[in-house]
Amino acid sequence: MATTTYTISDLAKEFDLTTRAMRFYEDMGLLQPERSGPAGRNRVYTARDRTRLKLTLRAKRLGLSLTEAKDLIDMYDSPRDTGPQLKKFLTILAHHRKQLEEQMADLQANLEEVRAHEKEARSLLARAEKAK
Repeated sequence: MATTTYTISDLAKEFDLTTRAMRFYEDMGLLQPERSGPAGRNRVYTARDRTRLKLTLRAKRLGLSLTEAKDLIDMYDSPRDTGPQLKKFLTILAHHRKQLEEQMADLQANLEEVRAHEKEARSLLARAEKAK
């Protein structure tokens, strides 16, 4: 039975990444391709690597750090009870949600300030145009 494998270019193209990003994820321990060819220069990625890459990108979209992503993905690689994994995931998500809510509050305050300045500028412009 043949196992599906991928080159670095295959996965980079599929996930719209640079090969440099792929090598960075490898350096971070998120991907662990086998090596082949002269001096092990060719990377051979498995379906497991593809799944780990997909999960890494999903974690990035959620705003998690690569370290958090690696911790979570590594937990799912181990055949242990999923309870601790899910608890850790919920803790990380709660922390991230709190950060996003704080950022949103800051953005809302900033938006209100911009609206106030717009209103004031329109009022001043209207007075200046009437004075002509």
